[in-house]
Amino acid sequence: MPVIKSAKKKLRQDKKRQKANNLLRAVFKNAIKEAQRKKTAEKIRKAVSLVDKAVKKGLIHKNKAARIKSRLSKLVKLTVKVKNTTKSAPKKSASKAKK
Repeated sequence: MPVIKSAKKKLRQDKKRQKANNLLRAVFKNAIKEAQRKKTAEKIRKAVSLVDKAVKKGLIHKNKAARIKSRLSKLVKLTVKVKNTTKSAPKKSASKAKK
């Protein structure tokens, strides 16, 4: 344990910052998991935003954030493809049948 007054203060500050960082880390990890499970555009957008905030705070490296965001963007592309293929099948035109 620190003895000097300034060291005690530094320890208090570090504990306070550690709580805030752990909370932010937990929130962004949960957001990533939720986005991977549900795969909605809104969930993915929120996860990307939280990843950017974690980088800004220095919790994760920018390359790791880029890797996470890349994986999340792939999920967006997959969901868009699935939605487009399941929406409607092209209808056969009746003009050929009339001839």
